Amino acid sequence: MFKLKADPTFQAKVAFPVFGGASVDVQLTFKHRTKAELAKWLEEGRQTTEGSVRRTDEQTFFEMVVGWEIDEPFNKENVAILLDHHIGVALATYQTYIDELTRHREKN
Repeated sequence: MFKLKADPTFQAKVAFPVFGGASVDVQLTFKHRTKAELAKWLEEGRQTTEGSVRRTDEQTFFEMVVGWEIDEPFNKENVAILLDHHIGVALATYQTYIDELTRHREKN
Protein backbone atom coordinates (compact mmCIF):
# COMPACT_ATOMS: atom_id res chain seq x y z
CA MET A 1 0.00 0.00 0.00
CA PHE A 2 1.23 3.48 -0.87
CA LYS A 3 1.90 5.76 2.10
CA LEU A 4 1.88 9.55 2.02
CA LYS A 5 4.92 9.65 4.31
CA ALA A 6 7.78 7.31 3.53
CA ASP A 7 9.18 4.84 6.04
CA PRO A 8 12.40 5.99 7.77
CA THR A 9 14.39 3.22 6.06
CA PHE A 10 14.17 1.20 2.86
CA GLN A 11 16.01 -1.74 1.37
CA ALA A 12 17.64 -2.03 -2.02
CA LYS A 13 20.13 -4.35 -3.67
CA VAL A 14 23.46 -2.85 -4.66
CA ALA A 15 25.65 -4.53 -7.28
CA PHE A 16 28.98 -4.71 -5.45
CA PRO A 17 31.77 -4.93 -8.03
CA VAL A 18 34.11 -7.89 -7.61
CA PHE A 19 37.57 -7.74 -9.16
CA GLY A 20 37.95 -10.29 -11.96
CA GLY A 21 34.35 -11.48 -11.70
CA ALA A 22 30.72 -10.57 -11.89
CA SER A 23 29.18 -8.10 -9.46
CA VAL A 24 27.37 -9.50 -6.44
CA ASP A 25 24.00 -8.09 -5.36
CA VAL A 26 24.01 -7.19 -1.67
CA GLN A 27 20.87 -6.08 0.16
CA LEU A 28 21.44 -2.85 2.09
CA THR A 29 19.10 -0.96 4.39
CA PHE A 30 19.22 2.74 3.63
CA LYS A 31 18.17 5.83 5.55
CA HIS A 32 15.32 7.70 3.86
CA ARG A 33 15.64 11.45 3.27
CA THR A 34 12.97 13.89 2.16
CA LYS A 35 13.58 16.04 -0.91
CA ALA A 36 14.79 18.94 1.25
CA GLU A 37 16.95 16.69 3.44
CA LEU A 38 18.54 15.09 0.37
CA ALA A 39 19.30 18.48 -1.21
CA LYS A 40 20.92 19.71 2.01
CA TRP A 41 22.93 16.48 2.42
CA LEU A 42 24.17 16.64 -1.15
CA GLU A 43 25.16 20.29 -0.79
CA GLU A 44 27.03 19.59 2.46
CA GLY A 45 28.98 16.80 0.74
CA ARG A 46 30.27 18.89 -2.13
CA GLN A 47 33.87 19.94 -2.27
CA THR A 48 34.98 23.15 -0.63
CA THR A 49 36.33 26.01 -2.69
CA GLU A 50 39.84 24.85 -1.76
CA GLY A 51 39.09 21.46 -3.34
CA SER A 52 39.12 19.41 -0.15
CA VAL A 53 36.39 16.83 0.37
CA ARG A 54 34.01 17.44 3.24
CA ARG A 55 33.30 13.78 3.94
CA THR A 56 35.12 10.53 3.40
CA ASP A 57 33.68 7.49 1.63
CA GLU A 58 33.28 5.85 5.02
CA GLN A 59 31.36 8.83 6.44
CA THR A 60 29.15 8.98 3.36
CA PHE A 61 28.46 5.24 3.57
CA PHE A 62 27.35 5.55 7.21
CA GLU A 63 25.16 8.55 6.40
CA MET A 64 23.31 6.46 3.78
CA VAL A 65 23.39 2.89 5.06
CA VAL A 66 22.03 1.63 8.38
CA GLY A 67 22.42 -2.12 7.83
CA TRP A 68 23.38 -4.89 5.43
CA GLU A 69 22.82 -8.55 4.64
CA ILE A 70 26.44 -9.64 4.94
CA ASP A 71 27.61 -12.30 7.40
CA GLU A 72 29.90 -9.85 9.19
CA PRO A 73 28.38 -7.29 11.61
CA PHE A 74 27.56 -3.82 10.29
CA ASN A 75 30.08 -1.67 12.13
CA LYS A 76 32.80 0.91 11.52
CA GLU A 77 35.63 -1.61 11.32
CA ASN A 78 33.88 -3.83 8.78
CA VAL A 79 32.73 -0.89 6.64
CA ALA A 80 36.34 0.34 6.55
CA ILE A 81 37.52 -3.11 5.45
CA LEU A 82 34.80 -3.33 2.79
CA LEU A 83 35.56 0.06 1.29
CA ASP A 84 39.33 -0.50 1.42
CA HIS A 85 39.23 -3.91 -0.28
CA HIS A 86 36.42 -3.25 -2.76
CA ILE A 87 37.08 0.20 -4.17
CA GLY A 88 33.98 0.39 -6.40
CA VAL A 89 31.51 -0.36 -3.60
CA ALA A 90 31.37 3.23 -2.31
CA LEU A 91 30.36 4.63 -5.70
CA ALA A 92 27.92 1.79 -6.46
CA THR A 93 26.23 2.32 -3.10
CA TYR A 94 26.01 6.09 -3.56
CA GLN A 95 24.57 5.73 -7.07
CA THR A 96 21.96 3.21 -5.94
CA TYR A 97 20.99 5.40 -2.98
CA ILE A 98 20.47 8.48 -5.14
CA ASP A 99 18.63 6.44 -7.81
CA GLU A 100 16.29 4.91 -5.24
CA LEU A 101 15.45 8.26 -3.68
CA THR A 102 14.97 10.22 -6.89
CA ARG A 103 13.37 8.06 -9.53
CA HIS A 104 10.90 5.31 -10.12
CA ARG A 105 12.29 1.92 -10.98
CA GLU A 106 10.27 -0.36 -13.20
CA LYS A 107 9.59 -3.76 -11.71
CA ASN A 108 9.87 -6.83 -13.94
